[in-house]
Amino acid sequence: MTVILPKLTSPTPHISPLMSPLLYLVAGDVLLNLFFKDIDVHGQEHLPMSGPVLLAPTHRSRWDALLIPHIAGRPITGRDLYFMVSHDEMTGIQGWVIGNFGGFPVNTNQPSISTLRTGVNLLKAGEALVVFPEGNIFRESRIQDLKPGLTRLAIQATLARPTPDVQIVPIALHYSQAFPQWGSQVRIDIGPPLPTHRYDLERPKEAAQDLMRDLRHALEDLHPLAPIACPA
Repeated sequence: MTVILPKLTSPTPHISPLMSPLLYLVAGDVLLNLFFKDIDVHGQEHLPMSGPVLLAPTHRSRWDALLIPHIAGRPITGRDLYFMVSHDEMTGIQGWVIGNFGGFPVNTNQPSISTLRTGVNLLKAGEALVVFPEGNIFRESRIQDLKPGLTRLAIQATLARPTPDVQIVPIALHYSQAFPQWGSQVRIDIGPPLPTHRYDLERPKEAAQDLMRDLRHALEDLHPLAPIACPA
């Protein structure tokens, strides 16, 4: 007897057509500019304006999820960003905001197949996806060990597309205080993208490992460019 299993599907994360423009205005143009004394951004010319993009920022504060769309989303690139964020960040008002910005939760210790499939489907469709490669928030400035899920996701999405053209963009965020307070400063450095087509896609496991190594080096290279500023 043949058993037919149900096809594995995953829902597309939500971006509210009504709330998203308002959130960009309130969160970006008002809240961030009021809370931070200075938001210093470098390397926005490295942001791809089209095609599948995986933004890979360091994770130093809950503010990261609002800063990334502010400096890389619709106002800058003309495109919406989707977010794979830790499930414990999808709570309260912040969770509501991220949910209307295209965020969806992931268990950083053991990502589900459905969550990974959602990420692959977004990149396959040519969208821009944000994944924090360190997994959780780390208050210390050094680059932490990267989770393997991001690079595996990138390679799988590349293999699922007609052309292997996923771009991984390293981003380093640095705050003037480990726990940002009113009047803190933040510097954001964006590095050149790492294209997946340069890796040996016939050996996906090795390609993912090589990509993770190169991404870590790229984030470390951005790190000394963005010293933590001292409030005046």
